[in-house]
Amino acid sequence: MSYPSGMTVSTRALIMLTDLLRAHRTSKGTRWRRLDPGRQALLVVAHLRKGETYADLACGFGVGTSTVYRYLREALALLAAMAPTLAQAIEIARRKAHVILDGTLLRIDRVGMTGGRDRPYYSGKHKCHGLNVQVIADPAGRLVWISPPLPGARHDMGAAREHGIIDALNHAEIQTLADTAYQGGGPLVRVPQRRRRIDPDTGRRRRLSATQKAVNTAHARRRGPGERANAELKNWKILRKIRASPTRAGTLVAAVQTLMIANS
Repeated sequence: MSYPSGMTVSTRALIMLTDLLRAHRTSKGTRWRRLDPGRQALLVVAHLRKGETYADLACGFGVGTSTVYRYLREALALLAAMAPTLAQAIEIARRKAHVILDGTLLRIDRVGMTGGRDRPYYSGKHKCHGLNVQVIADPAGRLVWISPPLPGARHDMGAAREHGIIDALNHAEIQTLADTAYQGGGPLVRVPQRRRRIDPDTGRRRRLSATQKAVNTAHARRRGPGERANAELKNWKILRKIRASPTRAGTLVAAVQTLMIANS
């Protein structure tokens, strides 16, 4: 049984993927397929945006589950190849007044639970298994770049340094707003004021002054739009709880990134 439904994805993103698939078929010399490039693009977007399973997509599009699998693998590889690199993202960020750096966790359930192999993916902060991705957004909250995923136990600062984000932003002299997880990121990575060290006389942390609190409020107001990019990322339901292997998650994230940029 199937029924009509809708998705909040721009026509521009769908046309971009359709043109990409059509060019790929032409380069391979494909003569005939069960679905034309437009229908295949719609199938892929439905999978990513709504998290539809292979069986549901097969029923709705009138094809077999193995065909759905092949169509998805083909399109995801093409989309992932179009995702921008960090160097390209830095060039875009240079033209912005500032950028917002934040990390988020993408939940995943396909990790081995024997022999402690799941430990690198377990986030003590979120109390679940997942993957850490670093997100760079512009002042309006539009996506600039998403990093490849790392195991969820990685701290945001460690993940950002491993990807080379901190060094790249400082070298390009890009003003960056981030939360306290990025403390020590360099002179251009601005983080909120933290409570001072413990007072040896009282044994308590010294409270922030009124001026420091006002600075933190202004910082949070400017950093707030960056949450929009993280929220939009989670709107692609395939990433709310990844059902693929961690080794395949990077392709999913890159494919969604390409569609998000085309969608903005």
